[in-house]
Amino acid sequence: MSTDPDVELTEETIFTWGAPPLKFGAGAVDEVGFEMSQFGAKRVLILTDPGISATGIPQRVAESLTQYGIRSEIFDGCHVEPTDDSMDKAAGYAREQGPWDGFVAVGGGSAIDTAKAVNLITTDGGELMDYINKPVGGAKAPSGQLKPMIAIPTTAGTGAESTGTCVMDVLSMKVKTGISHWRLRPTLAVVDPLLTLTLPPEVTAASGMDIVCHAVESYTARWFDTFDRKRPEDRVAYCGSNPVSDLWCERSMGLIAKSFRTAVHEGDNLEARTNMMMAATFAGMGFGNAGVHIPHANAYPIAGMVKDYRPAGYPQDEPMVPHGQSVSLTAPEAFRFTFDSAPDRHVRAASWLAPNMEKLDDASEQLPAALTQLMRDIGIPNGIGAVGYSESDIDELVPGTMKQQRLLSVCAKTPDEEDIARIFANSIENW
Repeated sequence: MSTDPDVELTEETIFTWGAPPLKFGAGAVDEVGFEMSQFGAKRVLILTDPGISATGIPQRVAESLTQYGIRSEIFDGCHVEPTDDSMDKAAGYAREQGPWDGFVAVGGGSAIDTAKAVNLITTDGGELMDYINKPVGGAKAPSGQLKPMIAIPTTAGTGAESTGTCVMDVLSMKVKTGISHWRLRPTLAVVDPLLTLTLPPEVTAASGMDIVCHAVESYTARWFDTFDRKRPEDRVAYCGSNPVSDLWCERSMGLIAKSFRTAVHEGDNLEARTNMMMAATFAGMGFGNAGVHIPHANAYPIAGMVKDYRPAGYPQDEPMVPHGQSVSLTAPEAFRFTFDSAPDRHVRAASWLAPNMEKLDDASEQLPAALTQLMRDIGIPNGIGAVGYSESDIDELVPGTMKQQRLLSVCAKTPDEEDIARIFANSIENW
């Protein structure tokens, strides 16, 4: 590398890594009032969904806030698998009832992501579409620091408590997309494994597959120094795999191997639930910086174009493909495609996820085999065919994936439309 300051660097030499402070452990949720009081907040909005609201957890949060002289209101209209419409409604409520000194999100990634969007819009103004990633939206960056936001996950899955990303369906385009900026990261993540003990096995399985894909996609993402050099103002949330993100991904995969199946089949096993909450947070610390790629890019049209599929364990009032299912359905085939970009990393990921699995003659099948065995053991649907798609839908699914260039650019082997079509076709059934 040249040391001459007049020579312009063309290859990246810098990676970024960040995560919010973390409070982890049984009973942590009851310390939220103290934590929010440290920011001087006097009036706080708690955002959650109707299902979580019915459990009484948001009310516990409100009581904790009251103990420290903080007034709060609960908005329980967050949509499971949020849309631009549901986020606009939440932001509208927050604007009308505001101003607020801070926000607390209680729920899965849906509630946490909604709270991120609400915090952004009520602090910076404008409309949701101004901030949504290109080419769907304007990709406007937040102008400054947002309000304090505490994230309390109730599922072991999205890792949204660790990341600067929020995801939603844009209904008019039938596509899932998001907003990405480090300022969206929660100010504090409060992770209490006790909150997950009553999750149905189907929700545990789906949300856990999101952890799996976060960890494996980040671990196999394009290495940070293979990107073109960026100016400081152009740095993005996803910088590619790097030494720090790798550590979190490896640790997450190890916890998954140890506890995922147990958490699904023995929901009251606190050790397994604790390990999966830790795995979700660790994977968030990995992918929130390194980035995810093809399985997540494919998941957006799979979820956004859903027909009649109504998954067990979830609200039945409308069709949906849960995010954790949608990211996993094409993952085995996606990692067959990316294998030759980093064979050693794919084999190592398989060994983390399935340490006791015998070595296959074809190394490219090691990771897909580990994934499909796990998916079968925990009851994930067998491919996109099981959630309502067929060969005739592939031409419509592919454009939705190709819109996710923010994700596809992180892939170590850049796919074209034919590659994505082949991945979908070979994912109609996974076993």
